[in-house]
Amino acid sequence: QVQLVESGGGLVQPGGSLGLSCAASGSIFSINAMGWYRQAPGKQRELVAVISSDGKTTSADSVKGRFTISRDNAKNAVFLQMNSLKPEDTAVFYCKAVVSTGPPYYHENIYWGQGTQVTVSS
Repeated sequence: QVQLVESGGGLVQPGGSLGLSCAASGSIFSINAMGWYRQAPGKQRELVAVISSDGKTTSADSVKGRFTISRDNAKNAVFLQMNSLKPEDTAVFYCKAVVSTGPPYYHENIYWGQGTQVTVSS
């Protein structure tokens, strides 16, 4: 089994910054993509940003230029630096990891963190 533990959420004023961290542990051969998703009240969970094992990133248009995703492969961790936060960024943020089982089948399993609340309000 694999566990994802997120940290770094909280309350911040509009225009402020916040950083999220997510560390994976457990039975890990390798981690392919890692990413951040968010779910606002009454809305579906949506992609924020993802990063591949070789560092390629994809971000939602709504966060481009404000949020930066990065990862530390040695620590099985992914980070999200959020700047210029807006009230509409308020949501529960979830970490996701696509974990390979390794040989002989190299199956991919998806794991989610428990979520961390980010609230942007004055």
